[in-house]
Amino acid sequence: MSANAAELKAQLRRTLREEAKRFSPAERAAASAQMCQRLTEQNRWKRAQSILFFYPMPDEPDIRCLFTAALAGGKATAFPRYSSTDQHYVACQVHDLARDLRSGTFGIQEPAADCPIFDRKKLDLVLVPGVGFALNGFRLGRGKGYYDRLLAEISGFKCGVAFEWQLAVEIPAESHDICLDCILTPTHWHEVTGRRRF
Repeated sequence: MSANAAELKAQLRRTLREEAKRFSPAERAAASAQMCQRLTEQNRWKRAQSILFFYPMPDEPDIRCLFTAALAGGKATAFPRYSSTDQHYVACQVHDLARDLRSGTFGIQEPAADCPIFDRKKLDLVLVPGVGFALNGFRLGRGKGYYDRLLAEISGFKCGVAFEWQLAVEIPAESHDICLDCILTPTHWHEVTGRRRF
C-alpha cells in the first residue's frame, strides 16, 4: 500500500469513528433492527442456503437476530475464526451462539476450536463488517487486510452491513481490496453495478 493511500485510509477511519460517537446505544439498536428487517425481505436472503455472519463489535451493526432467523429457516450458519498461526480467517459452522463462540485473538467472539470448518465454496451469502463503506462496493476495514484475504477466497454474494453514518463518498482502494456486491443500511439495499476491478 502506498504511504498516501495508507494515510488517507487512517484519516477516514478516525473521521468515521468520531462520527459514530454521536449516536447512542438506543439509536444503534433501532438502526440494527431496521437493517435486519430489510435484509430478510431480500431475495438474496431468502434464496441463501448458507450464510457467513460476523459477531458485532460495539461500533458495528448488531445482526445477531438474523442468526436465529437463519437457523429457523433451515440455513447453514458460519462465523469467521482467526488462526494466529496462519494469520488467516476461516469460516466455521456454528449452531448456538452461547455454546459455540469464544473470545478470539482480537477480543471478538468467534467459533470455538471444536467448531468444524465450513466449505467456503458453499457460502451463498457473506455479511461483511467494516469501519466504512462506499456505494461503489469498496470497504474500509481495520487496517490489517485479514478480512479481505478471507473474502478473496469466497465466491458467494458479499454484502456490506453499515449504519448510515458509515457511508463514505469514496474509499481509497488498491488491488488487494475486495469489492462487495451490495451495501445494506437501515434504509437501503444498494446492489453494486459495474463493479470496478484492478
